[in-house]
Amino acid sequence: MKLGLNSVLFGAWDMETAFKHTAQAGYDGIELSAIPGMSDHLNLDRWQELGPEIKRLSQDYGLELLAMEQPKQDPETMEKAFQAAVEIGIPIVNCGPGGNSDDEASFQQSIDSLGSLSEMAEKYGVTLCVKAHVGASIYNTPTTLRAMEAIPSNAFGIDMDPSHIHRANENPVEAIAAVISRVKHVHIRDCKGRERGPGDPENQANGRGDIDLVGYIRILHENGYTGPVNLEVIGTKRLEYSLEQCCIVGAETRGHMQASLQACGAR
Repeated sequence: MKLGLNSVLFGAWDMETAFKHTAQAGYDGIELSAIPGMSDHLNLDRWQELGPEIKRLSQDYGLELLAMEQPKQDPETMEKAFQAAVEIGIPIVNCGPGGNSDDEASFQQSIDSLGSLSEMAEKYGVTLCVKAHVGASIYNTPTTLRAMEAIPSNAFGIDMDPSHIHRANENPVEAIAAVISRVKHVHIRDCKGRERGPGDPENQANGRGDIDLVGYIRILHENGYTGPVNLEVIGTKRLEYSLEQCCIVGAETRGHMQASLQACGAR
């Protein structure tokens, strides 16, 4: 498994700051955030301009480019994401499922959209991943399994985020085991309680919440998963967290992730 950090944690700072402190915390790689308003490190309207700088930062700080997060399913925006991924050397593009929970028409619309985008991803030679998300059309294990069955493309994968599964009133350890055959990316974070949101940034750090993340990583290891496990912590920019606070969350989680891997014999 490759341990990484989504640059959205450092959404209030520039891209080099995100690379620098991700490397200092000991991560293997980084996931670039292309989320306007939260963290626009990879601005897709300027990806040709930013590409060389991203490659330089990756080399200078010894961080593998593990993935990109771009939430929209708009075909034009997604094609820019795929083009940027190919040129910069990013193998995975993560997006949201869209739609509304327990609405069959909305679910089918999401499946049709994701299926079309998967065909586009295949053309570009990259992988499109989607995760179950609170309130969206794909939000729990049953809807994830339906998506897996409906979209057979090898360019389509599941991005598993235990915090969303936990908030869907499921056991994330059991959930990851059920869908592991198509898991190609993991967004990891902890969560206290089962409220709609993931909680304050510090409580998203692995080990501070209610999720059995040691057991979660054990299931990944036992099933031979070798892909990215990227910490995704949101809210630091909106809440005006200091750089020190962000670094603490990142470093604390990196230690918990390493201990989890050691506990199951993966490192």
